[in-house]
Amino acid sequence: MIIPLYDTTANEVADKLVSVRREGGAVALSRVLTLLVPVGAAAAEDAIKATNHASMEHPCRVIVLVERDPGAAPALDAEIRVGGDAGASEVVVLRLRGTTADHLDSVVTPLLLPDVPIVTWWPDTMPTCPSTSPLGRVADRRVTDSRLAEGPVAERLAQLRACYAPGDTDLAWTRLTWWRAHLAAILDQPPYEVVTRVVIYGHDEHPSPDLLAAWLGWKLHCPVRLIRGAVTLTRVDLERPSGTVTIERPDGSDMADLTLPGAARQRFPLPRRPVADCLSEELRRLDPDPVYGRVLADGLDWIMAPGRLEEVVSEATIPLVTRSATGPAEGRTA
Repeated sequence: MIIPLYDTTANEVADKLVSVRREGGAVALSRVLTLLVPVGAAAAEDAIKATNHASMEHPCRVIVLVERDPGAAPALDAEIRVGGDAGASEVVVLRLRGTTADHLDSVVTPLLLPDVPIVTWWPDTMPTCPSTSPLGRVADRRVTDSRLAEGPVAERLAQLRACYAPGDTDLAWTRLTWWRAHLAAILDQPPYEVVTRVVIYGHDEHPSPDLLAAWLGWKLHCPVRLIRGAVTLTRVDLERPSGTVTIERPDGSDMADLTLPGAARQRFPLPRRPVADCLSEELRRLDPDPVYGRVLADGLDWIMAPGRLEEVVSEATIPLVTRSATGPAEGRTA
C-alpha cells in the first residue's frame, strides 16, 4: 500500500505514520533501527528494493530522501509505503524541492524512531566526509560505496581514510567478506608457513582489490603484487615456501577453484554479492568495525611503504593460470 502526501511537512508525515500503525495491526511491528537513504531520483527505486530485501532480516523504518528541482520553491511531497510495498519495514519517501534539501537533518528529525540506532546509507554517491555530513552526524553507522564514486581509486580511499570515524564502513569492504573468510580459513590449516608474497588480480577502477591488498599485506607482513585489468576481483595467490595457494573465480562465474600444492583442485561457491546482501550484512552489526578502520589506517600505510606494493596495469584481459587436478598448468583467459 502506498499513501501519497502532497505539499506536506515532516510532522504531518509522522502523524500519518502513527495513524497507519494504529489502523493496521500487521504493520505495527517492532523496528530495530531507522535507515536513512539519501539518493538521486534515478536510483531511488533500486535503493528501496535493496532496503526491502534487507528489512526481511532487519525490520526498520526506512526514510528515503530524494532531491528534486533544486531551483523550485521549498516544498515537500511524501509517500508512505507499507505492506507488500515495503517488505518488513515501513518506507517513507520524501521528495524535497528547493532549499528544503539543504536541511536534511531537520527534515528527518520528526520521523526518527526513539531508542533505536540510526544508520545512513548513500547508495549512489559518497559524501566528502560521511561523519560530518548532515545525515552522517545523526547516525550511529554510516555506509558508503566507494565503487560508485568518481576519481582514481587511491583518491577515493584517501578520502575515506582522512575522514574516517568509528561507525563508518564501505560496501567495497563488505564485498570482500567471503574472500577474507576463505583466505583466513586456508591460513588456519597446515602447513603453517609464512606467506612470502601475495598476488591479487583485480579491476583497475574498483577499490575492493586495494582494500584486500592492504588487509593481507598488513596482516601477513609481506609484499603485495596487484595486477589490474578490465575484470572484477578474480584471483588471489598466497606464495609460501612449499608452493602457491590460489583462489580463482573466473570473471562471470559464481564458482571458485582452490588450488593447494600437491592436492586436487577443489571447487566451492563464491558468488558475487548484490547490494541488498551487503547492506543486510552491515545492518547486522551496529557497532564500529575496527578491522575496517585499521585497514584504512595501518593497512594502507603498510602497502604504501617502499617495496611493499607492486602495481601492474594491463589494458588487455588478464591471463590467468588454472591447475588441473592431475595435469600441468594451463593458460586461460578470464
